[in-house]
Amino acid sequence: MTTESLAMTENSTDEEAPGLRIVVVGAVAAGTSAAAKARRNTEAARITVYERDLDISYSGCGLPYFVGGEVERVDQLTPRDAAWFAERYGVEVRTGHEVVAVDAAARTVTVRDLATGRMFEDGYDELVLATGVRPVTPSIPGVDSPGVFPVRAPSHARAIDTWITERDARRALIIGAGYIGLEMAEQLTLRGLKVTVVEAAGHAMPRMDPDMSARVDAELRKHGVDLRLSTTVTEIRGDHDGVTGADLLGPDGATEHVATDLVIASVGVRPNTELARQAGAELGPTGAVAVDRRQRTTVDHVWAVGDVSESFHAITRDPVWVPLGSTANKTGRIAGDAMTGGTLEHRGILGTSVVRVFDLGVAQTGLTEQQARTAGYDVEVLHNIKPDRPEYLGGRPLVIKAVADRASGRLLGAQAIGASGADKRIDILATAITFGADVADLFHLDLAYSPTYATTKDPVHYTGMALANAIHGRAPLITPAELDRRRSDGEKIQVVDVRSAKDRAKSAVPDSVHIPLADLRTRAAELDPALPTITYCNKGVTGNAGQNVLRNLGFTDVANLSGGNQNYQAHAGLRG
Repeated sequence: MTTESLAMTENSTDEEAPGLRIVVVGAVAAGTSAAAKARRNTEAARITVYERDLDISYSGCGLPYFVGGEVERVDQLTPRDAAWFAERYGVEVRTGHEVVAVDAAARTVTVRDLATGRMFEDGYDELVLATGVRPVTPSIPGVDSPGVFPVRAPSHARAIDTWITERDARRALIIGAGYIGLEMAEQLTLRGLKVTVVEAAGHAMPRMDPDMSARVDAELRKHGVDLRLSTTVTEIRGDHDGVTGADLLGPDGATEHVATDLVIASVGVRPNTELARQAGAELGPTGAVAVDRRQRTTVDHVWAVGDVSESFHAITRDPVWVPLGSTANKTGRIAGDAMTGGTLEHRGILGTSVVRVFDLGVAQTGLTEQQARTAGYDVEVLHNIKPDRPEYLGGRPLVIKAVADRASGRLLGAQAIGASGADKRIDILATAITFGADVADLFHLDLAYSPTYATTKDPVHYTGMALANAIHGRAPLITPAELDRRRSDGEKIQVVDVRSAKDRAKSAVPDSVHIPLADLRTRAAELDPALPTITYCNKGVTGNAGQNVLRNLGFTDVANLSGGNQNYQAHAGLRG
């Protein structure tokens, strides 16, 4: 059952009902957003929020930065407390209260006061489930030892900080190299700990394509992180006083013991669907609660928002589950509006995200190359390497990988990695994807220019130009992976290096012919115009110039190497 085909239920009231009773379960991003929006729409509703923790509306994404010391106090991540919320919105927020049961037929919830153990019932007209997620606890012997921590709530961050301080911890082992794992690796390293990261996948940041996530691997190692890829933790060792180490199983089948003073388990999260299932709400194919575009579940008067609810992809329209704070805030607002007579509807997500990994911003939006191919698209792929601003003002390389549909020319996704500017460019590209932009449209965007912030033709412009030329013009691209695949399949391809001799001496694509661009017109006869031909330079621009020269001289099958030699060498490093 897809999100769009989910049958509409009768949760919302067409007219504002006096004394509408709204109960919200969960008080982080989505729950408080739902309550606040409902209150903005009506003063007649009686709204109660139950939260089993003591903190509300906290920034979970900021927790690693408290552990690392960039955030001085953990209460800076919880700027709104229950008293403030009650005063501002007239909403009763009852922390330390856990909703343990839902009776959808009677429209009641059973609540436990965690301080006293007292149980009581509360009735509702509309029930909002913002129960969020729980950290996945890996099935590893010793995972319940003292000194093993998840990172999900302020209480976890406080416990990690206290453990490090009181025990003068010097070594940390992190299981998982997703968002939280990467942030914790950075912050614990900056705090002075020796950090080992263990990732079962072949690369850190496995949500990205391997040719981009390999750059994240390199950044971690550059800063002294001991990154163990295609590796699992088989046992955590220790005693009643705390962990002392972990046993690892490497990709070659060899085992190794690594000493550590604490373990961070960041292998992922799962939606807390227990109350939703108890209420009779259907789950979607992702395992999260299925909802329609107004966040209504399949049960009358029961809504699901935030990380517990399923969303749908803005491109494929398929159900997806990407637990991000930005999406949680949106879905909470939509439900709060809908149940009080508003017209907001969810428009889907692209999974847009950004994370800092030491000196790099790592961002992505939309479909990766792998996802686009799996979805059935015939894709054009560009690796664009440009400075984020002019080099005379300190510009540094920004790598953008963009994926487009050859049939329609539509931009499908992008990934960006660089010391600065990755967030700005990925936001522009996410906006373009949201509104169905053709890659040719990117060149025409009227973007802000100043040499302190950007180049006259922004990396976004270059991305659009190169993809448009590849799809609509005469300048097809080929990725390093595709070049190697075709060669390994036995295809005879001539590869032409159009760089200077000085650049070629540093590194080159194997089995390539060196003809500098200035000599290409006069030496073109040395090449076979009947063979598939690949031109390349350092990053791609001069390679495109060589491509145009050969096409104008009658070569019919000429592609430019995406991202040039720099990208090829990164790809070669990926292969090991």
